[in-house]
Amino acid sequence: MTRMGLSAGAHFAAHSVGNFFRSGSERDERNRQFYQQQAQFLAEQLGELKGSVMKAGQMLSLYGQYFLPPEAVDVLSGLQDDTTPVDWSFLQPVIEGQLSPERRAELEIDEQPIAAASLGQAHRARRKSDGLELVVKIQYPGVADAIDSDVKTIVRLLWLSKMVPRELSLDPVIAEVRDMLRREVDYEHEARATQAFAAQLADDPRFIVPQILPEYSGRSVLTMTYEPGEPLRSERVRSLPHDQRAALGESFIGLFLREFFDWKMVQTDAHFGNYRVRLAEEQPPRLVLLDFGATRHFSSAFVAGYREVVAGAVEHDQQRLVAGAESIGLMSRGFPADTLKAFAELCYTIVEPFMIGTAHPPPTELVGQAGYRYGQTDLPRRVTQLMSRAALSRYFRIPPREIVFLHRRMAGAFIAQTVLDVEWDARDLVLRALGDSGG
Repeated sequence: MTRMGLSAGAHFAAHSVGNFFRSGSERDERNRQFYQQQAQFLAEQLGELKGSVMKAGQMLSLYGQYFLPPEAVDVLSGLQDDTTPVDWSFLQPVIEGQLSPERRAELEIDEQPIAAASLGQAHRARRKSDGLELVVKIQYPGVADAIDSDVKTIVRLLWLSKMVPRELSLDPVIAEVRDMLRREVDYEHEARATQAFAAQLADDPRFIVPQILPEYSGRSVLTMTYEPGEPLRSERVRSLPHDQRAALGESFIGLFLREFFDWKMVQTDAHFGNYRVRLAEEQPPRLVLLDFGATRHFSSAFVAGYREVVAGAVEHDQQRLVAGAESIGLMSRGFPADTLKAFAELCYTIVEPFMIGTAHPPPTELVGQAGYRYGQTDLPRRVTQLMSRAALSRYFRIPPREIVFLHRRMAGAFIAQTVLDVEWDARDLVLRALGDSGG
């Protein structure tokens, strides 16, 4: 880490000296190249690490869209959670410290992992008494204890890389990333969240949630039933008939709406590794939901304010939209009219898929016979462009901490539609979630 920081500082010094001798256009181009190189270097180094350093880098990339150069965001957002597994000998002491000898003797655990991530890895297992297929999730030793120092280190690296504006305070960002990491390494929290989702979805046949086995679990060991399924991007899923893929798309968006507006409890990690599709003969595909470590709860006041933002957007009611944004800290009454208008236009663009049949429909080429053409849309690019322009305003601020991880999940639900290449109209679903009958 020290080498990374020193190297980043040296690169910036050389870059600054070189800029003295460049024209304006040359300087802009070199700045873009510099930020991309710095971010690529940071991403490569973080990719070699495990623990909360890697995870913090992923989370900071979510915030990065609000204050980092676009070149840096593009590279950092490519950080993946899939890493090289560690040897069983490093994890065996964790199992021995969490489970009694009697409980360990009841299981057969495969020492080769089925998945490895930045905070831990998962191993297949079988309960000897009845052959029940299980997954044992084991946290890497020392991860939880290193969170504070790891978050400070990676933020310091961002400052040393000169990619963060000097006048910007990252305190809210740091606090949120630290809190999220602490939740993700608390497997008891994840167990409770998994059980809560299982209870909420018990009567909904579209979803499958693993069953937690508390007798084989602890703070850094989590055992659950093994729930097989196909990856969302697999050829088997993408070759399903359109009506089945559209039903999966509706499940993604409908689940998010229920989580946020009804339960006020959202699994905020939209990584597609947390979802599988269960395929069975003569049955509709079902979504298998995995990994609830990033679940967070939202206050009734925040949900009510955000409801007003969305309702104002789908109704093209700027006054209602801005009032909701003010109530959750996104906007302030003192902002000038053009800033408020720009924010409203951004929100109108975001809800474009839900505006079919209204006075403000999506572009004609994005509306098919069955609804919005998610597979053909360039909406993410247009939203990103609008956000980049908004970020240049002197009234810009990093959004409230609740927003960033909520929007991560929202973006994931949208991207799932594009991966499934579906065409359907979600307007009625959204209006029901908002409690509105029209709009």
